[in-house]
Amino acid sequence: MTDVVVGDDGLARCLWGYSTPEYHDYHDHEWGLPVGDDRRIFEKLCLEGFQVGLSWLTILRKREGFRRAFANFEPAVIAAFGPTEIEQLIRDPHIVRNRAKIEATIANAKAALRLAEQHISLAALLWSHEPKRHPVRRTQGDLPASTAESKRLSAELRRHGFRFVGPTTIYAAMQYLGVVNDHLQGCHHGAVAESARATFTRPRG
Repeated sequence: MTDVVVGDDGLARCLWGYSTPEYHDYHDHEWGLPVGDDRRIFEKLCLEGFQVGLSWLTILRKREGFRRAFANFEPAVIAAFGPTEIEQLIRDPHIVRNRAKIEATIANAKAALRLAEQHISLAALLWSHEPKRHPVRRTQGDLPASTAESKRLSAELRRHGFRFVGPTTIYAAMQYLGVVNDHLQGCHHGAVAESARATFTRPRG
């Protein structure tokens, strides 16, 4: 029993990677590849927060709109947003117009800046919660909604002032950012991701 399928190019992929063109590109070129850049990690955390209660495809299709609206997810810029910018964002059809999530993104930017002031790297914080072992996943049903590591990271982020960072949201971010490799057994891109993880220098400090 498997949720891996072979495409016209002869490559095996996780079944969800075939469901839409957007997911195909996302699966092949982003999901599971290790990321050590603070800004990209910050962006992913914020976008996962916007995804709560929605499909990831909705967020993916609006991602460029989010990047324009939120200054390419530069925390120093977002942290300065005030009531005027919030009202502009609520009227922006290119993003998810949810006041609580918009305000959470601003709060997250301020939290990220506080981490930097304490010389704490968001990337190092994320990767310090990489699991020591990773079970083989054969079907989508084998994928957990959260793990002990995502629960600990969620609690730590909330302690630092981040919002919309529950354990399930954080586990989705860990999957994307390559902290775990949840491509299913037999997926060609799972092997690509694992090779990248093997040579990736984990952030420290």
